[in-house]
Amino acid sequence: MTDFGLGEMGLILVVASLVAMLSRRIGLPYTAGLVAAGWILALLPAGVDLPLSPELIFNVFLPPLIFEAALQLDWRRFRIQLPVTLTLAFVGVPISAVAVAAGMHHFAGWSWLGAAFFGVLIAATDPVSVIAAFKELAVEARLATAVEAESLLNDGVAAVGFGILAGVAGGEHVQPLKLAGEILWTSGGGIVIGAGIAAVLLFIAGRTDDHLVETTLTTVIAWGAFLIAERLGASGVFAALSAGLITGNFDRGALSAAGRPRIIGFWEYAAFLANSCLFILVGGHEAHQPINLFSSALAIAVIVVIGGRMMSVYALAALFRNTALRLPPAHQHILVWGGLRGAVGLALALALPVGVPERGAIIVVTFGVVAFSIFVQGLTVPRLLRRWELTEAAAPGHQSEGSED
Repeated sequence: MTDFGLGEMGLILVVASLVAMLSRRIGLPYTAGLVAAGWILALLPAGVDLPLSPELIFNVFLPPLIFEAALQLDWRRFRIQLPVTLTLAFVGVPISAVAVAAGMHHFAGWSWLGAAFFGVLIAATDPVSVIAAFKELAVEARLATAVEAESLLNDGVAAVGFGILAGVAGGEHVQPLKLAGEILWTSGGGIVIGAGIAAVLLFIAGRTDDHLVETTLTTVIAWGAFLIAERLGASGVFAALSAGLITGNFDRGALSAAGRPRIIGFWEYAAFLANSCLFILVGGHEAHQPINLFSSALAIAVIVVIGGRMMSVYALAALFRNTALRLPPAHQHILVWGGLRGAVGLALALALPVGVPERGAIIVVTFGVVAFSIFVQGLTVPRLLRRWELTEAAAPGHQSEGSED
């Protein structure tokens, strides 16, 4: 992997700042502006080298993004929405993955293994893209919690499926008991590891009122939880999620009153920095994908990906129709159309085993689906949110539940 030079890093930061300023002025979603900027940089005559690899995404960018999002999740709202989000993540992702795999096999002519890999890596909505989009909008609390929590949870499910398929591609035999154990360890183990690391380091943080030390320890929590879980074969996303939730909601006085707002500010900046670099790199990589060679496969992929998402969301939302957790139709529509794809899918695509059929096509089509997600879905979500009055800025007295017709 090519390392960043200081000049490249400085250029990215300047461009990210300019994009942020321009995006807010003209109302353009920030992530779309970043991807466009990365695209332009990659096409400049100077040939700016913008490296992107699965290691860079998983080990550098994801930990602060996941941790910061979980840090600011309200535990009460998260707990209330948990039955819905768990269902969408642990049942919805397999439904979407199967639908996408079947569609790519039958309509694009891909092998079952290649189609299955693509179905798994593209089925989960990406927490990086989703959280970045919703942070820019004053989305009402319940919808924001449902979308962000689901996007954080379902990444772990996709990672499990990807690992299973990687084993199959390597010649391993799938055994039901072993498969159940892998799923349990990946999800439960990640949660336990993240919670344990957070508990230990928050206990240490409680021995000081120095906000610099507190901030340093939360940094260790974020990257430590993610990387240790991944090293032990568990989900780094689940680890960072549980660590962030505990740090943000259950520190029990471990963080000083003066230090807490400074820590929140630090993590908001860390997420902004990681998000900016990540999407500029994605744009740079998009610019060099020969998407025109796979235009028919890309068109099919976009249709089956959205269709698979519709099948999972609408079918599973019906299970909660007569309960207090009922999802209004407008919420369901946003869950479908606002289920953006991004960095996690790209990282998994780049990490595909060399012997997977259609590997090159999968990578190119994944970049194409991500581009469609960011520039078409991402650019239209704000308009839909305003139309259905799903933002905190909506007029008083208007309820999203009234958007049923």
